[in-house]
Amino acid sequence: MSNATPARIDRAALERIIQRAAELQTAERDTGDGLTSDELMALGREVGIPGQYLQQALLEERTRLGSIGAAGLFERVTGPGEIAAQRVVRGDPAGVEQALLRWIEKNELLCVQRQQAGRITWEPIGGMQAAFRRSTAAFGSGKRPFMLSRVATVSATILPLESGYTHVALSADTRKVRNEYVGAGAALAGAGVAGTAALVALGALLPLALLPLPVAFGVGYGVLRRFAPAVARIQLGLERALDFLEQGGATPQHQLPDRNAGILGLLADEVRKALKS
Repeated sequence: MSNATPARIDRAALERIIQRAAELQTAERDTGDGLTSDELMALGREVGIPGQYLQQALLEERTRLGSIGAAGLFERVTGPGEIAAQRVVRGDPAGVEQALLRWIEKNELLCVQRQQAGRITWEPIGGMQAAFRRSTAAFGSGKRPFMLSRVATVSATILPLESGYTHVALSADTRKVRNEYVGAGAALAGAGVAGTAALVALGALLPLALLPLPVAFGVGYGVLRRFAPAVARIQLGLERALDFLEQGGATPQHQLPDRNAGILGLLADEVRKALKS
C-alpha cells in the first residue's frame, strides 16, 4: 500500500481558504455596521493573527489612496500615463528613505533628480554611468533585472504614521513609454493610409487599393497592445521595491555608513562589490 502524497494548495487557493475562514469566524460575531480598532485587534487575537501584522494592515487600509484610473478616452484606449503602488512598512521615515535610496541605486538605472523631506524623485541615467552599472550587474552578484529604466520619472512620498510605521507611496510616469508605442502604431497606420492613397492614384481597383488599410491598422494595434506588458513590468518594479522595504530593508539612520558622492564614489562602490563577489 503506497503512501499518498498530500495535494499541495497553491497561493490563490490558500488566499481563498483564509478569506473564507475569516468570514466564517466573523459571522459568529455580531459586528453590526463595522468594528472599532480595538474590536478589530481583539478579533485578530481570537483567530491567531499577530498584533503587529494586524496593526500594519490596519494602517495600510487607513492610508490607502485611490487607484490612478484612466482620465479620458485616450488613456482608456492606449493605457495609463502614470501607475502607482503603496505600502505601510515598519521603520522610521529616515531609515525607510535611506533604504529606498540604496535599493533604487543598486537595482535600477535611476539617479536622484530631486530630494526633499519625505519626497524623492528619480530620473533615468544614461551614457557611461548606465553602461557601467549594466556591466557590473551582469558580472557581479546582482541578478535582478532593471524594471524602471524606461519611465520618465519615479516619485516616492514617505510619511510617518504611528510609532514604528511609515507609509510609502511610489508612482512612475509612463507617458514616455506610452508615446513610443502610440507613435509606432500611428506610423504603421499612416503607412497603410499612404499605401492605399498611392494605389488609388495609380488607378488600382478599389478592393486591391484598400488591402493595405486593415493590414496596417492590425499591425499598428498589435504594437500598441505591447504597452500593457510594459506597464505590468513597471508596476512589478514598484512593488519589488516596496517588498524590499516590507521585508525589513529599512535600517535606522544612525546605523548607515557614510557614502562618497558623485561618479567616483559610485565607481569605488561598484569595484568593491565586484571584488567581494
